[in-house]
This record gives sequence, C-alpha cells and structure tokens, in this order.
Amino acid sequence: MAERRVKVETEVGLHARPAALFVQAATKAPMEVTVAKSGDDPVDAKSILSVIGLDVRQGDEILITAEGDGADTVLDELVAMVTGSGA
Repeated sequence: MAERRVKVETEVGLHARPAALFVQAATKAPMEVTVAKSGDDPVDAKSILSVIGLDVRQGDEILITAEGDGADTVLDELVAMVTGSGA
C-alpha cells in the first residue's frame, strides 16, 4: 500500500471546488483510494460527501493511501492538488 502524509497548503483546504477536483482525480484511479485527517479514520476519497465531511482546512495534515498498480502516480497527483504545486 502506498501512502503520502502531507500538510494541506491550499487556501481553502478541501472544501467545495477543491474537494470536487480531488474526488474527480481519485475516481479516475482503478483502485481504492482513501484520505484521513490526522487522528481520524480514513474515508473513501471517491466520495464527495466523505471528503467534505473531513473538514480539511489549510494547515491540516492528511494521509492519502492507495493500493494497486499506479498507486504512486495517483498519490502524486492528489498531493499536488492539496499542496498547490500542481493540478
């Protein structure tokens, strides 16, 4: 299982449009992808309600995991979205 622990640097965290873009990217992956706020249980990164329900804000640390072929590529894309370094 591949995972990335990352500090969210985008101004609005994972709310509204950024959350929708994050979920769209996760949904393209042919494997299970989860995201968890530090100290919380992981949720399905392909569910907009679950991702918004995490209430991830700028400065929060999250753990994104994926398992399967291409997991590292998917995680790299998702990390870029929440750090503001891409997407």
